[in-house]
Amino acid sequence: MADVRDLPDQGFAGDDGSPDPDLVQALAAYDADPESRYDATLVRLQTARLLVPVVAVLGEAEVDERGLARDKTSDMATVLVQGQDGRTALLAFTGTEALRLWNPQARPVPVPVARAAQAALQDGAAALVVDLAGPVMFVVGAEDLRELAEGNLLVELNGRFGWATPGR
Repeated sequence: MADVRDLPDQGFAGDDGSPDPDLVQALAAYDADPESRYDATLVRLQTARLLVPVVAVLGEAEVDERGLARDKTSDMATVLVQGQDGRTALLAFTGTEALRLWNPQARPVPVPVARAAQAALQDGAAALVVDLAGPVMFVVGAEDLRELAEGNLLVELNGRFGWATPGR
């Protein structure tokens, strides 16, 4: 008998896969001025739903009597990419169309940003890359990734940004 697991409800029932319009707007502003708009974009991203892609990965193959290999088992896995500097990043997307631009066969798993950050760190990633294939790629680096994974929120006060711990 197969091992059956229930996946926890992430609270996105009825999600049609469309990107959050406010996040799309924030990413467009970031694209126009990445240096000054990073923090404001991260503020908008931190409360959004992301789609983390999962893809089938061959577990075992068997060879038939004609010498042809075929899948015996496969697993579903999240996707890490490696940058030119050797660091890895977990992929995530703002919507199904952005995901399809990257890989039409990948299956979207909707998660809050904090959960995507936690998964990235658990997989040993140094970053979270949002919308790798566009329309606007956004990279959440290691320090911000840790803050998000811990459930902290980036807030703006008097034109400056800083991390706050909810409930404190």
